[in-house]
Amino acid sequence: MNAAPKRIVILGAASAMAEVAGRLWAAEGARLALVGRNADRLEAIAADLRVRGAAAVEIEVADCASVDATSTLDALAQRLGGLDVVLLAYGVPGDQSQLERDPAATADLLQTNFVSAAAWCLAAADCFERQRSGALVVIGSVAGDRGRASNYVYGASKAGLATLVEGVAHRLAKSGARAVLIKPGFVDTPMTAHIAKKGPLWAQPEALGQTIVKAANKGGPVAYAPFYWRGIMAVIRNVPAPIFHRMNL
Repeated sequence: MNAAPKRIVILGAASAMAEVAGRLWAAEGARLALVGRNADRLEAIAADLRVRGAAAVEIEVADCASVDATSTLDALAQRLGGLDVVLLAYGVPGDQSQLERDPAATADLLQTNFVSAAAWCLAAADCFERQRSGALVVIGSVAGDRGRASNYVYGASKAGLATLVEGVAHRLAKSGARAVLIKPGFVDTPMTAHIAKKGPLWAQPEALGQTIVKAANKGGPVAYAPFYWRGIMAVIRNVPAPIFHRMNL
């Protein structure tokens, strides 16, 4: 007897990593709901996922950073006939030099990367706790592991999100539901198009998509992606401050 198709909401479905994960889930025959701002882009992704085997693909054109998370998630769950996985894959990197001069830009980044993301996480936690099953998968960043001069506002937003997801995972642990934080390092995506991509530490979205799908199935509550970033960040976190402050990071 075949298992029922998974019902999955992807927040920020046009992101490169989310799109790869969506393709993998489509190949499993999942029912998917794509949330994002660009209607044309979502339609193109949806068409591709249907060809790849998705049982159904719903589209919700919305700004994840400003829409009401609870009511939107409830509506999407109804359209899918239930909910098994929520993937939170949206966020903005910001420009550190601008953020240091522009409080409004900093507020916008924190609203997008932390405040709105927290609302989605709590809405998903409420749903999964009630049904005592399901997986919340959140894309964070290794930037949240230690504040660095080059991106500490962005890093702060990801550090706050990491603590929140950790708390959600603790909350859900006894219910049978799960929460997992994915911590990517350098990933070659449109969001990092402005950065020169050199060296072996850069990963492709395809690898991250596989990590996301595996995390939704088992493991957690934290998955560094690729795995070697766990060791790298352990070293960076433990560099003494007098030495760290002389480093150009």
